Amino acid sequence: MKTQVTHSSAPRSQLYSAEERARRDASPWTMVQGILAPAQFLAFAVSLALVLRFLWTGEGYGAATISILVKTGFLYLIMVTGAIWEKEVFGQYLFAPAFFWEDVFSFAVIALHSLYLYGLLTGAFTPHGLMVIALAAYATYLVNAGQFILKLRRARLDQGRDSGVAA
Repeated sequence: MKTQVTHSSAPRSQLYSAEERARRDASPWTMVQGILAPAQFLAFAVSLALVLRFLWTGEGYGAATISILVKTGFLYLIMVTGAIWEKEVFGQYLFAPAFFWEDVFSFAVIALHSLYLYGLLTGAFTPHGLMVIALAAYATYLVNAGQFILKLRRARLDQGRDSGVAA
């Protein structure tokens, strides 16, 4: 599906233009993101509990490690599918003006998760060090998730204004 995407240099008063909103609503990747985001959050919540358990008790390193790998898998998957979604909606794979800062911060999240993977695979860090890296990755993930939740809220408010309905 080839979509003509136009860009304006004028400041954006709304998150999506009418054309972008139509592409967003028609894209199957919108639903994929809508499923992956809460699944990733669930994986995060379980993993956070397991990581904290290991740090507090020294027990459950294997379970915490597996949970971090699952969470990281969700992160990479949502980043790839999100880039495809951005391409369909905004005409570029990443750093579309409407989601520029969310994408920038996503790379910090990916960098920390990738550092964890590097440390795990190379033995460069102790188990405790790996769990601290995971906590740093999770803190950045929470900030990034908050950015996207605020954008979702903004999109709903914009759509409510367009339709004359309060969101």
